[in-house]
Amino acid sequence: MSTNRIALYYAFTPLPDPEAIRLWQRALCEKWGLRGRILLSEHGINGTVGGDVRAVKQYVKTTREYPGFRGMGIKWSDGGAEDFPRLSVRVRDEIVSFGAPGELKVDGNGVVGGGTHLSPEELHDLVDAKRAAGDDVVFFDGRNALEAQIGRFRGAVVPDVRTTHDFVRELDSGKYDELKDKPVVTYCTGGVRCEVLSSLMVARGFNEVYQLDGGIVRYGERYRDAGLWEGSLYVFDKRMHLEFSEDAVRIGKCVRCGTPTNKFENCSEPTCRNLTLYCAACAADPVTLRCPQGCETDDAEATAASAA
Repeated sequence: MSTNRIALYYAFTPLPDPEAIRLWQRALCEKWGLRGRILLSEHGINGTVGGDVRAVKQYVKTTREYPGFRGMGIKWSDGGAEDFPRLSVRVRDEIVSFGAPGELKVDGNGVVGGGTHLSPEELHDLVDAKRAAGDDVVFFDGRNALEAQIGRFRGAVVPDVRTTHDFVRELDSGKYDELKDKPVVTYCTGGVRCEVLSSLMVARGFNEVYQLDGGIVRYGERYRDAGLWEGSLYVFDKRMHLEFSEDAVRIGKCVRCGTPTNKFENCSEPTCRNLTLYCAACAADPVTLRCPQGCETDDAEATAASAA
């Protein structure tokens, strides 16, 4: 049994001096040999770190000693420091890059004006209650569209976004206005993106907005593949995807031959930035591993690069 683990966490809380927190966080991770990605802003912290399980637990315990992080929830998964290329601890305008830092309001209790938090069990209760009343719950994917190719809640609305920055444009486009009077449940990998997304939706007139507390990770821990989720979960480390059980279905399709797959591959063109779904056979040939839709040769964020 592996002695390594990965911890995924976030906390929205006012940070008067994010740079001081950055130095402290880097020192903690270096002390215990952890690697991963930690983002800090005046709104809080968003991180994923991996290493020896005892070291990660010590890091979590010490981080929670900071008053604003005291109640911070942790999602655990298999993996370790080797799943990350390095340790990155940075201060940014946002801990989730929606491109709207001025819209987000945070106090000691978290995000102000966000959606109602639902545990996985409460989510099922909501779905059952709405169906009994002749209404349907709308699942709204809060991730980049690429991530949803291999896994999503059944029947979910998947916005046409390539980066998290695109959500503001999508919400302001009017294409989802018909959902404003429906019960909408936002979901994402670990819950952090939905904290912001749900507040943006509420501010734009969506009347009944919920968010899945703990995200897909917490839901998968509870229901595995016996609930409303189907497929694999895209993750932001070398693993690239994980499954909650051996019963996970493959909903992704190879762009060349249509074979079910959950494996993203880089294009065989060295300068291309695309990640695309390929089966093992098509990925083995440099010719079929070229982007059928055309390559992107600039350094733009063409894939899911936001933190969970």
